[in-house]
Amino acid sequence: MFNRLLMGAAALSLAASMAFGATGAKFYVGDGDKEKVFMSLVNEKINTIGFVLSDPHERINDAYKTKWGTEFRTVKGVQEKHPDFDPTFKETLDNLGFFSITNDKVVGPLLMKEPSLGGFSPFNLHIYKKMGEDKTYVGHVDPETMLNITGVKDADVRAKFIASFVPLDKMVSEEIGSKVQTVDYKALPAKPMMTFEVPFERGASLDAFISDFQGKFEAAFEAHKYIIAGYKDIKGSMTDNNIEFGRYDAYWVYSLCHFRFSEGIFNNGRPDAGAFAPCSMYMYVEKGSNKLMIGMPKLENWVAVMGINDPKMVDSIHNLDKEIIGIMTGLGAKEL
Repeated sequence: MFNRLLMGAAALSLAASMAFGATGAKFYVGDGDKEKVFMSLVNEKINTIGFVLSDPHERINDAYKTKWGTEFRTVKGVQEKHPDFDPTFKETLDNLGFFSITNDKVVGPLLMKEPSLGGFSPFNLHIYKKMGEDKTYVGHVDPETMLNITGVKDADVRAKFIASFVPLDKMVSEEIGSKVQTVDYKALPAKPMMTFEVPFERGASLDAFISDFQGKFEAAFEAHKYIIAGYKDIKGSMTDNNIEFGRYDAYWVYSLCHFRFSEGIFNNGRPDAGAFAPCSMYMYVEKGSNKLMIGMPKLENWVAVMGINDPKMVDSIHNLDKEIIGIMTGLGAKEL
């Protein structure tokens, strides 16, 4: 699954048709169970290097077991068959956690130039441990790959975003373990992002439109069994931190997760792919504009970057991309 990082590899081209290897994700590997060390890192230490934790989701593997691996449950003192029990469910993980983080002070000015960077702002600092293996993995999608997926071309933005990961990786290495394993890949999908626009009538209150759209958005995704796994008001965060963000009247990011879909991949041999989860869908309105702009990295990137080749997993990934696009167009969004 993993390949060693080849030192001196050629720089990753922005072209989706590139034919040489690049690092897709990086994991620091520690001996033993590093859960307590990791929790201290994300809750207490990363803020000292500028990162902000939002929407932590720890021990998702326990939720998988509760939902599909528990045959009986007790309701009001009465034991009954669990309605979601799946006799084929097999517990494979000791730990699986998604921890959405952002370096607001770095990312704010970069979003002013490249709004699509919201596709990985926040991004997941991922932890997992397999059952039967005395190792803990902590890592994230490679920042250069994040930039290539989101189509960020500005050289200054790219350099500053990549540089912001240096202190984070140093801290993870010191806390978790210095051994590094990478997932390498050859090419991104021809169109790695799904993007949309929603025209609206610019009335006296932009807040009214936003509230209405967000309500419909959340209801539509929840009706299709998605979990709204996170929400970050980027505009509000920048305002609170006195970071110039005047290009936008509004900017926010949803984190989306389809629980059964995720179990079918992360609990079935590919917990490393969880570095891409949950999916960040950014939405913004530029100052004075009457269009809501939306974007999200396609799940197809999981296949390309993580080298997923199990036919069932690949089909589920492609189906979810289609479903998400269908839900968005059903909300009146025009696919770009």
